[in-house]
Amino acid sequence: MANSKITEMTIDEIKVLITEVVDERLRDWWQKSRDTRSTDEVLSAMDRLRWTPPSGSPTTTELLREERDR
Repeated sequence: MANSKITEMTIDEIKVLITEVVDERLRDWWQKSRDTRSTDEVLSAMDRLRWTPPSGSPTTTELLREERDR
């Protein structure tokens, strides 16, 4: 940017400045948020975090039918 004061900038120059700042922040966010785990690590984490309801628990369909019948 040739001008250092925003009051001296044109609308087009301000739009370019805003675009540059947004692009920079998106690039920074993308680099920080990337998951570097391997596929095996992700699948292993999914297995560890998965919750299985106890046997004999009603299914989601059964729960919905009970709620509907109330």
